[in-house]
Amino acid sequence: MTNSSKTIYEGAIAVRGKGIGFFVRPDQQDDEEDILIARENLGFALDGDIVKVEVFPKVGGKRQEGKVLEVLEKRHTELIGVVKPAKEGRPQRYLQPDNHRIHVRPILPDATELDEGMKVVTKISSWKSPHTEPIAEIIETLGKAGDHETEMQAIIRAGGFTQNFPKEVAQAAQTLYEQKEDIFAAALTDAQNSPPKRRDMREVLTITIDPADAKDFDDAISIRQLANGNCEIGIHIADVSHYVREGDPIDQEAKERGTSIYLVDRVIPMLPEVLSNDLCSLRPNEDRLAFSAVFELDAQAQVRDEWYGQTIIHSNKRFTYEEAQEVLDGQSGEYLEELNTLMTLARLLRKRRYQNGAIAFEQPEVKFVLDENGKPLKAITKVRTETMLMIEDYMLLANMKVSEYINKLCKNSGTEARFIYRVHDVPDPDRIEELAIFIHALGYEFDTKGGVDAKQINKLLKEIEGTPEENLIKVATIRSMAKAVYSTKNIGHFGLAFTHYTHFTSPIRRYPDLMAHRMLRRHLDGSPIGPKEIAKHERTAMHASEREMFAVKAERDSVKYKQVEYMLDKVGQEFDGIITGVTDWGVYVEEKESKAEGMVRLGSIVGDYFTHEANKYRIKGEKTGTTYTLGQEVRIKLVRANLEEKQLDFALVT
Repeated sequence: MTNSSKTIYEGAIAVRGKGIGFFVRPDQQDDEEDILIARENLGFALDGDIVKVEVFPKVGGKRQEGKVLEVLEKRHTELIGVVKPAKEGRPQRYLQPDNHRIHVRPILPDATELDEGMKVVTKISSWKSPHTEPIAEIIETLGKAGDHETEMQAIIRAGGFTQNFPKEVAQAAQTLYEQKEDIFAAALTDAQNSPPKRRDMREVLTITIDPADAKDFDDAISIRQLANGNCEIGIHIADVSHYVREGDPIDQEAKERGTSIYLVDRVIPMLPEVLSNDLCSLRPNEDRLAFSAVFELDAQAQVRDEWYGQTIIHSNKRFTYEEAQEVLDGQSGEYLEELNTLMTLARLLRKRRYQNGAIAFEQPEVKFVLDENGKPLKAITKVRTETMLMIEDYMLLANMKVSEYINKLCKNSGTEARFIYRVHDVPDPDRIEELAIFIHALGYEFDTKGGVDAKQINKLLKEIEGTPEENLIKVATIRSMAKAVYSTKNIGHFGLAFTHYTHFTSPIRRYPDLMAHRMLRRHLDGSPIGPKEIAKHERTAMHASEREMFAVKAERDSVKYKQVEYMLDKVGQEFDGIITGVTDWGVYVEEKESKAEGMVRLGSIVGDYFTHEANKYRIKGEKTGTTYTLGQEVRIKLVRANLEEKQLDFALVT
């Protein structure tokens, strides 16, 4: 907006490095650079704050600059970091924030010698001038920096999460558990009424297939052959909505959390464990309440009939992914015939999905074997078994068909399809063009004339399969995509090539799935969802998308911390690596086993003076002409590991 002769905007500010701010104007064009805000013009703003900015007139060919006039909304109510001792230029103890995007170093007048080296949670109590450091008070001490539990608690706290549930929520969950027999008896009555509100499917063979360390079982699969030769596949999802009612204390807490978080050593559940690991969990050999999508599939895995509603199920067997895979690989074991049928149909669903344009974005993930103190002993790349893909195929089917069914119901009744969707927008053309330049530099063809579709991306991913740069190109491709989010406004899902898609299959760990269950029940009952209600749901969807983003960051931060910790005692050792980034100051290299990324600084490369050739994604030696290019495999030596800064320094072995 414009205020007299001044041009003033409001929005979020990003702060990088040692205090350089960047601001995106609401009317900014794609080809325009962000507004630069020098440190002296940041005022009291920190990274992520919502601010009011005055944009200065552009001067010649220089980048346009601005100044923060006011902080409208602070993102950081707490700052977490390590207490540092007083030193020259800093006469008092101060906080070294964990978040490297926090450019201030708050003074801690209440810190004592005992606090030095401790990880603490602080709150800014006074900040009189933007040209001086703020004063903060310690509100909680998490423990000694570098200790496993301290660091995990810091990551949890930094994301705005907590392991413990409020007393009121824990008590409400315990009460539900104590009333479970009465609740189930009432559900059984619903199944025996005429017509039944809940279908009894306990006599149909049902299994769960999950990770070996899973405790909460969101989903189960039932299977039976029909007289016409087709197969009935039931996708049964924990009926959390039957226990957790909208607006009650458990629901309010789950809505605030938005999601469960999976760190390297623990799960921070969205629901109290008495629900997530017991009452709602589809455990084997126990009757459980579910919300189900039941499909009749023909021999080509085409859906010939469908039914949606609440059920009672009984899981006959709990398989791990590896156990089910062993039965299939050896063609011997319990429920072999049923697993063969499930796999055959899943392969057809998967093949058709990719033919329709779904993108195959599977990436290797690393996990750590930890000792009793949380120290990483071994890094393991997770293996994706085909049974994992099989379960994913059925979950995708349920998510897509539920969303389509809502649309069909509403179209037939002449009402608006009010629902919660998982949407993924088409890629931004400029970002795709940048991706194309990057891919061409690595020696691959990627034609973007007239735009890009998922089939082109899949063709590229197939071409790079098994190459050293495969993961690098996959990461770059993912970053060029829009982020998938939750919304009540359906725009389809580009990455999956679905016109309708929701998240229905994990209500124990994702709040939007719980919303989808409730809204599906409303549609099945013919209970209209009004515009005011859907506006409320849209706000909840936005919050869930934001909480998901923080959860992903927490999960990545916990892995990154363990990657650096894993390398601590390996200084001086050599490894195989791949160049993952090229900059003016050095190249980033990922160590192959742990996937830990570190920096090889240009000045550390002996025998030549290297310069950065940005347009070719490489560095080149001036005397020898030696080049090191993005995606190139190299031999490296670890020369430094700094756990506090979560940084590794490598040297090239030539």
